[in-house]
Amino acid sequence: MTESNTPRMTSNRPYLIRAIYEWIGDNQLTPYLLVDASIPGVAVPAQAIKDGRVVLNVASRAVARLDLGNDQISFMARFSGVSQQVKVPVQAVLAIYAQETGQGMMLPRDDNELEPPPSPEPPEPTEDAPKRSHLRVVK
Repeated sequence: MTESNTPRMTSNRPYLIRAIYEWIGDNQLTPYLLVDASIPGVAVPAQAIKDGRVVLNVASRAVARLDLGNDQISFMARFSGVSQQVKVPVQAVLAIYAQETGQGMMLPRDDNELEPPPSPEPPEPTEDAPKRSHLRVVK
């Protein structure tokens, strides 16, 4: 098969997350997700975010209505004693690991994930734009 007619596969990220989640649970350990909170669609309490990331305990004893979907992970969890809905796009998950051992998996970026927007091009100078700054040092 040539590259031009190779079917585009879906992301393997949700499947890896579900597999590692099950493996951690089968070993009676606590699964945690490391999430990039800057990705659009991440809905977590602001107080849980540190340095643009959030660590979430997704053990069955810590959450309710856990859904490890192909596009989004959602569940109910308590933050400061208040039950809140959490939604995390799958592409925002950076890692899933066992809290007790640190074993798990860092997830690589997918080719079909959201890419950061390109940086804007600097404006082209026009003929009537000044070539030098009009400011001067005053002593």
